[in-house]
Amino acid sequence: MSERTPLLHYRLSGSVNDSGEQHSCPVENSVEQTSTTVRRKAAYSQPKKLTTFFGVIIPTLLSMFSVVVFLRIGFVVGQCGLYQAIAMFIVAYFIISMTVLSLCAISTNGALDAGGAYSSPCVDMISRALGPEFGGSIGIMCFLANVCGSALYVLGLVEAVLAIFGVPEDGSLPSSKYAVMPVGYWWSLLYATVILLVCLLVCLVGAHIYSRATFLIFLVVMLVLATIFISFFAVRPHTVDLPRPLANSSFAQAAANFTGFKLDTLLGNLQADYTVDYTTGTMMTFATVFAVMFNGCTGIMAGSNMSGDLKNPSYSIPRGTITAVIFTFIVYNLLSLLVACTCDRVLLQRDYSFLRDINVWHPFVPIGIYSSTLSAAMSTLIGASRILYALAKDDLFGTVLSPAKKTSSGGNPWVSVLISWFLVQLVLFSGKLNTIASIVTIFFLLVYAAVDLACLALEWASAPNFRPTFRYFTWHTCVLGIVGCGVMMFLINPIYASASIAFMLLLLLVIHYLSPTSSWGYISQALIFHQVRKYLLMLDVRKDHVKFWRPQVLLMVANPRASVGLVTFINDIKKSGLYVLGHVQIGELAILPSDPLQSQYDSWLSLVDHLNIKAFVNLTLSDSVRHGVQHLLFISGLGGMRPNTLVLGFYDDVLPQDQLQDRSFLVSRLAGRPADDAASSEDQEDPLFHFPPLRGGGTWEGGAQPSQPCGGKALGAQEYVCIIADTVKMLKNVALARYFCQFERACARQGPVFVDVWPVNLLRPDSSSYVDTCSLFLLQLACILNMTRAWQKAKLRLFLCVEAGRSVKGAGLKLRLLLKELRMKAEIHTVSWDAQVALHWQRQGGVAEKGEREGGDLEEEAEKEEYVNSYPSNTMRLSDEYLHAVNKLILEQPCQPPAVRFLYLPRPPADTSRYHDYLHQLELLSRDLGPTLLIHGVTPVITTDL
Repeated sequence: MSERTPLLHYRLSGSVNDSGEQHSCPVENSVEQTSTTVRRKAAYSQPKKLTTFFGVIIPTLLSMFSVVVFLRIGFVVGQCGLYQAIAMFIVAYFIISMTVLSLCAISTNGALDAGGAYSSPCVDMISRALGPEFGGSIGIMCFLANVCGSALYVLGLVEAVLAIFGVPEDGSLPSSKYAVMPVGYWWSLLYATVILLVCLLVCLVGAHIYSRATFLIFLVVMLVLATIFISFFAVRPHTVDLPRPLANSSFAQAAANFTGFKLDTLLGNLQADYTVDYTTGTMMTFATVFAVMFNGCTGIMAGSNMSGDLKNPSYSIPRGTITAVIFTFIVYNLLSLLVACTCDRVLLQRDYSFLRDINVWHPFVPIGIYSSTLSAAMSTLIGASRILYALAKDDLFGTVLSPAKKTSSGGNPWVSVLISWFLVQLVLFSGKLNTIASIVTIFFLLVYAAVDLACLALEWASAPNFRPTFRYFTWHTCVLGIVGCGVMMFLINPIYASASIAFMLLLLLVIHYLSPTSSWGYISQALIFHQVRKYLLMLDVRKDHVKFWRPQVLLMVANPRASVGLVTFINDIKKSGLYVLGHVQIGELAILPSDPLQSQYDSWLSLVDHLNIKAFVNLTLSDSVRHGVQHLLFISGLGGMRPNTLVLGFYDDVLPQDQLQDRSFLVSRLAGRPADDAASSEDQEDPLFHFPPLRGGGTWEGGAQPSQPCGGKALGAQEYVCIIADTVKMLKNVALARYFCQFERACARQGPVFVDVWPVNLLRPDSSSYVDTCSLFLLQLACILNMTRAWQKAKLRLFLCVEAGRSVKGAGLKLRLLLKELRMKAEIHTVSWDAQVALHWQRQGGVAEKGEREGGDLEEEAEKEEYVNSYPSNTMRLSDEYLHAVNKLILEQPCQPPAVRFLYLPRPPADTSRYHDYLHQLELLSRDLGPTLLIHGVTPVITTDL
């Protein structure tokens, strides 16, 4: 069902003139105009005619007056006594009253989709209110409730028929002269099957005949009820023959008395007296009797199911449903009182058809029983098939329910009817009404709890569009309804209740993971928004502490086609922190007809879903990449959830590779499509990823693609380094990612994997501290990566560069002590780089004095070295020979190559004219190193305090 343009259902996209002709909006295309016009003309050619009485009250009363009012009212009083019977009705009607309030609120919150005679508005209401997961699972439970309910009514009809026409099994004389039908389990099953076949034929051939006969059935039921009330006063006291008990029962009494109004009779019926049920041979309890009685309270959704045929659903559904509930409550309690005052206790416990024997005209009650139970059986069978059809149309269970979509030329879902009939037939094997009453009651209680839950969720979500015209409800009534349903479910049968809830939760998970995305809206999203806003306000940035620091990353991505490896790696390193994919598009909104970014969000979100990463997407339009990055750093996040680390792709001349053309991407996306579509799309790009093709010229990996090329790139080297400098000025950490086009996440799960960390500023050989803020930041990120599930088997290796003039043993000992204090596990490798340092000092005009720095306080040394490392000398220049030597030193370590390297990134020089030299030095330093992160940290992230 399409709900992409919900306003069209309220005819806001067109107008109707006085003659009834439809005028569509000029912006609609011809196909939409034709289909919309046909639908609307059909709607106007069949105006809604039903009033509150005919459209709501009659269907609800017929659904509630069936088995209990004619066959089980004496059973309830006889087993429980008048006090507990009235208490039962109060509890049951309290539960359904809370549900009715929720039902009225939801049904008056908008236009329920009518859908004609072959729809299920009640299930649609739950689905649209709670979303497909809850709606689908509750829909299945509602379907099963109707299936079992139909079987219950059929078995009740069989019981009523055999009470008159059944021949006793023990061969004794029958109590009725009309007894011609054999009695027994298999005979009862045969009769029930025949009755069910009649219901099936009506559902397949003439369901409209049943709908037109409901008023006649209603008149019959009301007439029979009137004769029952009259009979208590008009019929004289007499003896009633009791039905034959089961063969294994110990009942010996063959008759009981209708005493008329007597105080002794009333006193004898006040207290509970639970005995063995003569139809099943089981001992009755409060819970089992309540389960049978509650079936007379179900059916409150019959009015909302008629929403498509009502003149004014928002007016009729609340008033009609509440009127029907009040009326049935009064009738049930009056009947209980009259029965307790006039009928012997034994008569109530041993004869469920006693109302026929005390009626002014005996055939009246059987006529009422037959008409009401047959009507209820057909109604629930039709309801079950329509629920199944609605679930199949929504495609919530994929191909499993696809056959149920088939309909006849008249629109009757005949396959759904057959499936429902088959399941009802299976339930009939239970044999007795009281046997399946518990499971039917539990199913309906679960459905009613779901309605209360839907209303509660809408109320708690504080959605502005939840404005029901029915206001006589609060979240308290919803909670009371849910609690009441839950308590009674477990009181009736804790095993059945637990199993039904577990089954519903299993269905919920199946739908969540297998069903396609719907356009109904998800109540979970509204609740999450409400709670997230509240907790974001509580997340006070002034209370931040280094102990709880975590990386919150803004990754700049120019074109995801070349950045899949980097995107997945940063997802691993974020450690439950904020992760934002940023993109800058060059342009000015003032000269554009519309925002070009709006159409791109779906592609980015599809990529996030496909890569299975937990990231947000933030796109911006700017006159330059530098200004766009500044915008994103300023505006990304809310409150205490703001990016503290910027990740950029490296600026080099490596040609980008289109990683979205990988076969695994296309295969996963083409799965489930028709063979012709898959074949035609085999050599084409995935239509869900509408990203521009990569340029043939160089680009900076993860950076922005050029719309105004600067030497074939999105931005120049000067602007690129300016972005790094801007980030440091804003007190944000920065990382440059290089060669992540070579990164494969699967390698982290295979064999021995290493992560190398070089916590020394390799561009400052005169300062080789590893305890400044930036060095500790490197250690922290490497440790975080090692803590993620995919990298838990990876081993950290720390490379400590030392010179011959310094104490190698002392430096290594200090580093091991530091790692112990920081609770980090890593292998320490000391690397001698005298030759490389010599090359540097030769370029500077001689070897300067270098004092040996051993021992001392770590924090004091960190402060000194941080100053030196963060602000490189404007006069010192590094030779290419030195940088090549250091690069070779890293590559030639006698260890297995790592999966990723972490290198120290010094701050850009203060002299902007040296930005090109700075970038050139970084390029030579990291050349051919494989996946590498050059990191500069500006904030403390490690502490040894508790």
